[in-house]
Amino acid sequence: MPDQPQKPAAGVSRRTVTRATAAAGLAALFGAAATAPARAATRLGPRTRDVSVPSAALGRSAPVRLILPSDFGTRPEKKYPVLYLLHGAHDDYTSWTRETDIEAFTAGRDLIVAMPDAGPTGIPSVWRGGPDYETFQVKEVPALLAREYRASGVRAVAGVSTGGYGAMAHAARHPGAFTAAASYSGILDTTAPGVPAIMDAIVARENLPAASLWGNPLLNLLTWRDFNPRARATGLRGTALYVSQGSGVGGGGDPLPGILESALWPSAQGFARTLALMGIQATTHFYGGGGHDWAHWKPEFTASWPVLARALGVPE
Repeated sequence: MPDQPQKPAAGVSRRTVTRATAAAGLAALFGAAATAPARAATRLGPRTRDVSVPSAALGRSAPVRLILPSDFGTRPEKKYPVLYLLHGAHDDYTSWTRETDIEAFTAGRDLIVAMPDAGPTGIPSVWRGGPDYETFQVKEVPALLAREYRASGVRAVAGVSTGGYGAMAHAARHPGAFTAAASYSGILDTTAPGVPAIMDAIVARENLPAASLWGNPLLNLLTWRDFNPRARATGLRGTALYVSQGSGVGGGGDPLPGILESALWPSAQGFARTLALMGIQATTHFYGGGGHDWAHWKPEFTASWPVLARALGVPE
């Protein structure tokens, strides 16, 4: 498809922290398949494109950043696996290229990297009476890539923070859609003590009613469970999994990343225990300290790469 050259765009202790502390820390820290063709891609570099995808699920067009294989233009008959990278809360689809060297890292590897938007909260789910980011990311974007970018049916998904939630939720709720899923400091048990307050804080920071996500966590418990990766873990059987999480707290500088990481530690541990009890294989890396930030997510992505690469069928 034609490109239009333009300038690049700008992107608890082990016991649960009290809900108030988790919510306050988070708020402070985080500051139906489409049938229409995508609009012309905006070329950001030799391999990188921004594509606006018409979405019935969202009721509007939404952006996806793509990194194409190095030989994409010279191998018109070839199809490629796709690595989906999901952004975190209060960020956007540009975060992976802004914060990491993903373009250089994937150079020479035969895969497409797709970074779809998940809205201002970064929670890629089916909102109560609102946008359906799950369908956008799991069905509409893959349909576009298959139709216009020669994507094969082999897909893996990884994400940070709320994107880590999305990676595990998408894989669990759509068994077989992804060959691998990786979470870096993801929200993996949405009904664990203190976690609903964290989700509420994410939503509230965007000036949205808390109930606009999945409703009230008590009155609408079944809905919260339906979108909970831990509760839907059986759907992850047969998917290659990587889960990393720091214990947080400690260290100098801004304490908020450590506080948030600490607040999510019990939920990640519970998720991993559930997988083990169900006999579902997963590679886990639980490490002391750490913060809820890219300084820790970047090395975790590198550590997870062998899991993702094997599932995608590309060289490590």
